[in-house]
Amino acid sequence: MTRAQDMAWWQQTIAYEVYPKSFLDTRGQGTGTLAGITQKLDYLAALGVGALWITPCYKSPMVDNGYDVQDYLQIDPSFGTMADMDELIARGRERGIRMVMDLVFNHTSNECAWFVESRSSRANPKADWYIWRDAKPDGSAPTNWRSIFGGSAWEWCEERGQYYLHTFAKQQPDLNWENPQVRGALYDIANFWVDKGVGGFRIDAITYIKKPPVFEDGPADGEDGLYPVHAATANRPGILEFLHEFKREVRDGHDIFMVGEANGVAADELDQWVGANGVFDMLFEFSHTHVPMGAEEIWCRPVTWTLTDLKQALAQSQEATAHNGWYPAFFENHDQPRSTVNFFPCDGPLTSKAKVLAAVLLTTRGTPFVYQGQELGYGNATWKSIDEFDDVQTHAQYEFALGEGLDEKAALAACVRFSRDNARTPMQWDDSAYAGFSGAKPWLPVHDDYASCNVAAQETDADSVLAWYRALAALRASRPELVAGDWSELLAADERVLAFERALGDARAVTLANFSNEEATYDASLVDGLAPLAASQGAPIAGILRPLEAVVWG
Repeated sequence: MTRAQDMAWWQQTIAYEVYPKSFLDTRGQGTGTLAGITQKLDYLAALGVGALWITPCYKSPMVDNGYDVQDYLQIDPSFGTMADMDELIARGRERGIRMVMDLVFNHTSNECAWFVESRSSRANPKADWYIWRDAKPDGSAPTNWRSIFGGSAWEWCEERGQYYLHTFAKQQPDLNWENPQVRGALYDIANFWVDKGVGGFRIDAITYIKKPPVFEDGPADGEDGLYPVHAATANRPGILEFLHEFKREVRDGHDIFMVGEANGVAADELDQWVGANGVFDMLFEFSHTHVPMGAEEIWCRPVTWTLTDLKQALAQSQEATAHNGWYPAFFENHDQPRSTVNFFPCDGPLTSKAKVLAAVLLTTRGTPFVYQGQELGYGNATWKSIDEFDDVQTHAQYEFALGEGLDEKAALAACVRFSRDNARTPMQWDDSAYAGFSGAKPWLPVHDDYASCNVAAQETDADSVLAWYRALAALRASRPELVAGDWSELLAADERVLAFERALGDARAVTLANFSNEEATYDASLVDGLAPLAASQGAPIAGILRPLEAVVWG
């Protein structure tokens, strides 16, 4: 058998992330439904999708759009019912598409029954299911930690006379993983969904579950006098012991995969997290997304970067998983601005940029993760006011920017550039009212370009971004070297061209992508003996790349 035949199903397929609130509304309520996802499974199958990551659809007050879970074993009524989820799982299986649930296990909603009990009394059986601490002698918060969403990471609870820790919003109290009852309850939840027939899990914010043994102040890094909670708590010693237990209790013995969201794990640490000695099958680490945004993800602090910075980050992740583990390749998700804006240090047509990124994404080593709308070449939305944003983090970043001395115009510009809501606008299915997403006004405004940039229009256009994605997906499925082949970087120092080779036995493929809006040349001997397999701008010329052109040779 070939190496590709020996690989797990999730290594050979394409994954697609759905943000259900914005995918398709089948009720005329302005927000998406699970039935809407089921309705579009054939569309996803045509993209070569075999794993469908669904962001949280559990019962939730929706302060953070489902990442504040009230009940992990119920579907939020806004999305439908458990019967709708069962139908989605079953209809997906018929098409070779397995559902991947998003597990939010660092924290719950403050309306979760566990937290309601925990805050009620220090003597309650669930009293230590969360992170509680007494105030400092002056009554202030236990530490000066700043939450990911801004402001203190501590919130006072009058009932208990203590503060609780929240890495994210104050409505998202952190669970106490040191308590074995908490861990057992979480494993039971995951196994409930395994029994439902899901194909895997994406585990949210997992690097924050292990807290330091001593809670103490850190050096302030902003005008607010606070210290980032990420620096205080992320990826602490002992976290892998928890996660190995998680793997034994949930992953082992099941035909599923687990991919962790691991902000703060460096490329040289990946061998502890994935592979033979690791805890996950794949790991989302964010070194490449931090290149244009900065590792601190403080939007109002501009970052200067070059293409070689991006290439180095991508190469380090590839090299770290080359012989141990597997890589989840991605340029977009629900927490990032649109990739056509985020990953190019130049101007140019969004469609050309989208095709360049698609060529890299779908021919690199690893499981490609496509985020909804990415296959249409979306750009960021047009935002005129901070009041148009729904995202809790965007509003926090705006207030932080004002606190840093920026005026309202500059603070808004930072949010327009980096807001997560750019990725959350409704999916554009056709040119009808509200882009065919809903019969009612959507919860977020539809992108201005919906009349021309939509699925219906692109399905009849052989030169569209959607057609390019489908062609690359078919190419990937037909060429074992693009799935199982080794990866090696080419032209590492080139500031215009991102290039790499995939090799499996005698088979060889080379991807060349011009990230600049100028013509770029390269040594044509790189593609000697190869023929063009896919080209984004017509017949390619060996040794030359047109502005924002991508070519795959093989």
